[in-house]
Amino acid sequence: MPPLPTTGPLAGVRVLDLTWVLSGPFCTATLADLGADVIKVERPPYGDVSRTTAPLIEGESGYFFSVNRGKRSIALDLTTEEGKTIFRDLVREADVVVENFTPGAMDRLGLGYDALSEEYPALIYAAISGYGRTGEMASRPALDVIVQGAGGVMSVTGEPDRGPARPGLSLGDIAAGLYCAIGVLAALREREQSGRGQLVDISMLDCQIAIQENAFMRWHLTGEVPERLGTRHPSAVPFQAFPTADGWMVLALAWGVPNQWALLCSELGIPEIIDDPRFHSSAARLRNHGELEPMMVEAFRKRPTAEWVDALAAYGIPCGPLNSIPEAAAMPQVQGRDMFVPVAHHTFGTVPLTNTPVKLSRTPGGIRGTSPDMGEHSREVLAELLQIEPGRLDDLVARQVVWEQRPEVELG
Repeated sequence: MPPLPTTGPLAGVRVLDLTWVLSGPFCTATLADLGADVIKVERPPYGDVSRTTAPLIEGESGYFFSVNRGKRSIALDLTTEEGKTIFRDLVREADVVVENFTPGAMDRLGLGYDALSEEYPALIYAAISGYGRTGEMASRPALDVIVQGAGGVMSVTGEPDRGPARPGLSLGDIAAGLYCAIGVLAALREREQSGRGQLVDISMLDCQIAIQENAFMRWHLTGEVPERLGTRHPSAVPFQAFPTADGWMVLALAWGVPNQWALLCSELGIPEIIDDPRFHSSAARLRNHGELEPMMVEAFRKRPTAEWVDALAAYGIPCGPLNSIPEAAAMPQVQGRDMFVPVAHHTFGTVPLTNTPVKLSRTPGGIRGTSPDMGEHSREVLAELLQIEPGRLDDLVARQVVWEQRPEVELG
């Protein structure tokens, strides 16, 4: 395994990270993986609430560990005037501020975009919220499943004869975090030309609308309301998961590739349907999917997944296993791409963390270290960036303007 990187394409960029739970921390973890110095500014006495999110081992959260790796943490009471002054001084040393509070929360502290940008016009201020900073719903809080529901994602997820389903990942949070990282990178690039910062306003609901590449266009063009199709594709057949003799596999017959349908049917042992007018084209197969699927299910059940994948891949037919999480992690392709990096944690020991998928040839990124304890770097950061003397740091800690660690309190 290559050594953990100490630099990356964002080396020299400093981010003040006020985020919590997932959408914001996922954004800032992405920036940290690419080399940014991310300083997590946590609210005392307990810090990011995701520190109490399962899985928990000896009171430590694996959830927090996974999305806050490679960051430094300071704990600062922003309800105090001294805390606000220290934060403003830190902003002077930063390039980017990221927060994911309900709009107005930072303004009420006097630390919102308008106030900070007036003092620091080169600042990039990124804000993630449920509905964005404009519109009639701007002031409403929202969580992942709320925006998935509102944005239509859950209406097209699940089996057609059952109710809507939530995807097996926090798509509302993750999409917003990734779009926020993109927005920050775009603003940094533009600042090189203008010298000015700007507000990056990310709505989780907007992101759910944006990532549905086909559903809205299909509805706008045809008036057809997309529905739940299970693993099927709305316009290509066969393009779904099939049960095999020992599990499941996925198949995606490519559009417009000569002979793939004939080769597939021959391998499945059903050559008699190759020229059947019900199935001779993808459009015909889509219309008659109800008749075709049982034939293919019966054929696929006769052999194990690995045999099918080897046989069909030899013809160039896109297919693969439907893996469990352990099976996906064990894939030689995944391991060969260094998608898991062992990272030492003081409670968990050495644990593989999911690495960045962004592979750069000249300035590679990667996980830069473990997640911080709350306030672990308070003294280090304030001394390094603001040259605050040890005696004054002692006083700030004693008066709980600055915290060095969270209290040992059982949280429910």
